[in-house]
Amino acid sequence: MTSRLESELAFLSIVEASRLLRRREISSAELVSAALSRIARLNPSLNAFITVADDAARREAQRADREIRRGWRGPLHGIPISLKDNIETRGIRTTAGSKILGSFIPAKNSVIAEQLARAGAILVGKTNLHEFAYGVTTENPFFGATHNPWLRDRIPGGSSGGSGAAVAAGLCFASVGTDTGGSIRIPSSLCGIVGLKPTFGLVSLEGVVPLAESLDHAGPMARSVADASIMLEAIAGGYPDLARPPDFRKLRKKRPARFRIGWPKQYFFCRIDDEVFRAVKNAVKTLESLGGRAAEVSLSHLDDSVAPSTNIALAEATQYHESRGYFPKRADEYSPDLRRRLEQGREVRAVDYLRAREQQREVMHDFDAAFERVNVIVAPTTPIAAPALGSKEVSIAGEKETVRSALLRLNRPANYTGHPAISLPCGFTRAGLPIGLQIIGPHWGEAGLLEIAFAYEQATNWHKKRPDLE
Repeated sequence: MTSRLESELAFLSIVEASRLLRRREISSAELVSAALSRIARLNPSLNAFITVADDAARREAQRADREIRRGWRGPLHGIPISLKDNIETRGIRTTAGSKILGSFIPAKNSVIAEQLARAGAILVGKTNLHEFAYGVTTENPFFGATHNPWLRDRIPGGSSGGSGAAVAAGLCFASVGTDTGGSIRIPSSLCGIVGLKPTFGLVSLEGVVPLAESLDHAGPMARSVADASIMLEAIAGGYPDLARPPDFRKLRKKRPARFRIGWPKQYFFCRIDDEVFRAVKNAVKTLESLGGRAAEVSLSHLDDSVAPSTNIALAEATQYHESRGYFPKRADEYSPDLRRRLEQGREVRAVDYLRAREQQREVMHDFDAAFERVNVIVAPTTPIAAPALGSKEVSIAGEKETVRSALLRLNRPANYTGHPAISLPCGFTRAGLPIGLQIIGPHWGEAGLLEIAFAYEQATNWHKKRPDLE
């Protein structure tokens, strides 16, 4: 049975909870206790967490309450959050969802964990993920599959699926995921939350177990655009001199008056589900009602980018596992699927890798040229809603496609180019599954991206819907 306090606190925003903490109308100990109670009740069926930091979280909450009485650090002070389990945390195991790192307890925090601790956030646990973050379903062979809170027989997406499920189910207020081919945005789309992949290099990856270093990003996953902005502000590094850093406090005050929306002629709207297309089309109409003007943009090299970006990921992933002495020495400790991908990485020729980097610059130029004409580019986050657990293929517009290909297809471009991209809810299917809108912005353009996303969010009610978990 859900306690009244737990149900009242579970779906507060960070902004709301922080306000109550400052006024001392609630305590961090109460927030953490409610989150841990909810985890204990719901995690057995969702499997969103690999490790729950129960005792440490309660101690930190008591400390936060003492600190808040003396002085408030900011909006994350005393707020329960989670981290994807490839982000190193001092004294708390970091498995990367693998058998190989199953008992690894880091001696120090990653930069991300340290920055969040400095902001006063309270870590309640480490979330489930696809093995070594190399997949899109979070069907983990060692720690079990994570289930989508909206329908338990569906995947939450991956590789940050545990974070997506935990945030959507109210087990924590926000999380940090990683994104190499869509792994923040895919679970955010399928779980009906907000996920932001920032500009490449904005968030430090020191102390994050890598997948492919030139494509890896880390970023926030939350239930609202303002909460995602708060998380990003805590973990972001420095911006270039001419760039404008985001500020969640200005989102309500700085509503974009006029902005240009790029509708891609190529790639993004090929082979997508009808319900997804209608939801995204309606989202663009809403953006137009808010002052946006839509125009077609050309991304002519994008169709040829799939194989090159795949080659980069394959080669860099294998190089990391070989450099650590994991592969092929401990090959029998990997799942067959991941072992096969690492073997494929050994087959990528140097000339193919270098050619892929050349093509990467061409695709980046296409996006940069488009951003000279428009402020943002819109697309579906995923061409389908959440597939069933165990599915290998899906049918889209009468064509069969692997689940992996379908979920990666529309997300990988922003990893390839390093542009920031956000996913936020824009509708639901007839089956009651969330649909995600992806908005891509120029390099270092997170502030403008968040402003447009916030304006859309405030004009709609999709972000207010909650899964029935009782």
